[in-house]
Amino acid sequence: MYRVLFINLLLTLAVFASEIVATVNGKDITQSDVDRYLVKSMPGAKFSFMNNAQKDKVIDKLIERELYLEVAKKEGIEGSSAFARELKKVKENLILDIWMKNRLKDIKVSSSEIYNYYRKNNSKFHQSESASARHILVSTEREAREIINELKFSSNLKEKFIQLAKTRSTGPSATNGGDLGWFSRDQMVPEFSEATFKLSKGEITKVPVQTHFGYHIIYLTDKRAAGTIEFSKVKEKIASALKIKKFNKELKKLSKKLKNSADFSVKYQKN
Repeated sequence: MYRVLFINLLLTLAVFASEIVATVNGKDITQSDVDRYLVKSMPGAKFSFMNNAQKDKVIDKLIERELYLEVAKKEGIEGSSAFARELKKVKENLILDIWMKNRLKDIKVSSSEIYNYYRKNNSKFHQSESASARHILVSTEREAREIINELKFSSNLKEKFIQLAKTRSTGPSATNGGDLGWFSRDQMVPEFSEATFKLSKGEITKVPVQTHFGYHIIYLTDKRAAGTIEFSKVKEKIASALKIKKFNKELKKLSKKLKNSADFSVKYQKN
């Protein structure tokens, strides 16, 4: 029994250790720290999709942050009046955020309300023909053809495409493995759209696609026909929108009630 517990403890420690990406003066920087940093500074970027140089740059920024934080603490920032004022604002905002989230949770929307909204607003749920694709962008046709030839002999086309997008593409989507997400025909330049919508799911362009950006190799992830979006796919989105609408109405009622019983005055100089 003790042996099993010991093994489980070791496994748990191994999992925690695997989340540590760096250590600064004895303090660990974890994968969670990295993810939070990327959400704020590089929305949409995925650490796992980055090459080693890009990962090193992110980790270096987090190491710098910890070192700056150490200096700030030594200089007594935590004891300053400015810190106290800002901390009070943060606490007040946090109190309001949690209060609003708790109130929003209590709002109920019935299945019939959701479906009736979908039925009465059917035109809002029309989708154009769209595609989800990845691309590799290079500056010369020769390099594009070399990449296409390399992809032809890959046993796992999608995985290889993502790898080459990260290492060879010059486009901003390189860090995400060339992922462009979903787009309609008119959201891309004509040459790119024409080539993309001719592809079948899981297929790549056999010849380089030239645009004013350079030469593209395109991988079609998926494709959707034009038409009305199924209720099941938008049900949760409608429910959230209706909850927020009800919540805002309740806030207005509460605001009116509170103002009627509050002692307040407006003192700014009006024009």
